[in-house]
Amino acid sequence: MLMLTGEYEHTLDDKNRLFVSNKLRGQIDVETYGANFYLVLGANGVLCLYPEKYFLRLVLGKVPTGAADEAIAFERLGFALACRVELDRQGRLLLNEKLRRRARLGTNLTLVGIRDHIELWNTEDWERYLQNHLAPYQAQMLHARQAMLEEECRELDL
Repeated sequence: MLMLTGEYEHTLDDKNRLFVSNKLRGQIDVETYGANFYLVLGANGVLCLYPEKYFLRLVLGKVPTGAADEAIAFERLGFALACRVELDRQGRLLLNEKLRRRARLGTNLTLVGIRDHIELWNTEDWERYLQNHLAPYQAQMLHARQAMLEEECRELDL
């Protein structure tokens, strides 16, 4: 199971290359998920980086339920807006200009590990997102921890 975590700030170089931290790459089992990636315009217009084998399972797996035209649109856009990328020897990837423009990415980026993928954010946008969502997150974390502690107590018959 993929478990990508953390936030890592980087700057695009003048050739639109982005360094992907060893700490982040090291969280991916290359044997299971591959050494290459797919860049995909994801939810809310955020550019996402999926390990290759995981992405292929995602888009070639079960077709989303819903109207037939929605399934066709998912397939069409899922492949059209994806770009296979390889890291160079220094751990950099070349960002596709079209995807970068669609995601409105500048040069100061924060890479965020989100369980099964890496999201690429403008650093300022990421900081704003954190400010807007930190309090609800903290409340959810407290609730999740309390629920887990209550379950552990029930299991111990306390």
